[in-house]
Amino acid sequence: MQPSQTFFHCPRCGKATRPSLVMRFVCQTCGFVYFFNPTVAAAAIILNPSGSLLLIERAKEPAKGKWAFVGGFIDPGESAEEGLQREIREEVGLLVHDIRYLCCYPNAYHYLGITYPVLDFFYTARSKAPDLKLDPAEVTSHQWLDPEEVKEEDLAFSSMQRAFQRWKST
Repeated sequence: MQPSQTFFHCPRCGKATRPSLVMRFVCQTCGFVYFFNPTVAAAAIILNPSGSLLLIERAKEPAKGKWAFVGGFIDPGESAEEGLQREIREEVGLLVHDIRYLCCYPNAYHYLGITYPVLDFFYTARSKAPDLKLDPAEVTSHQWLDPEEVKEEDLAFSSMQRAFQRWKST
């Protein structure tokens, strides 16, 4: 179900309405307009000094148990790079450097019966620190792998798979 299909009342005036498949909500009573734009997320392909790539095992849905790059949703007022660095600190306790934009792809994030449109920004980054401090609410485990050992189909989201393909081809 798309977010637009969950609006049964106007958030401003409370008037009952029918859900819609369009990408905006327009109240016919008060004129309130709400756009269902994608949310923004960022993730990083993090390499250590030996060239191994960091993957985390997701601790929660969607894609619980699947492998992923470290990252998450960008908070209001943050740039994608600021949000990425915050997510990396929160999820695995790393400080990264040499952050470089790689690409972005759309994603469908299925959560609690709603499919949210997301625009995923992907970066590359480097880390000197070998020790991680995992947030158990977000991350079950981690691996440092030779990039050649990573299978695209094992990555949690199609946008991640596409970003990994793009990174390997550069």
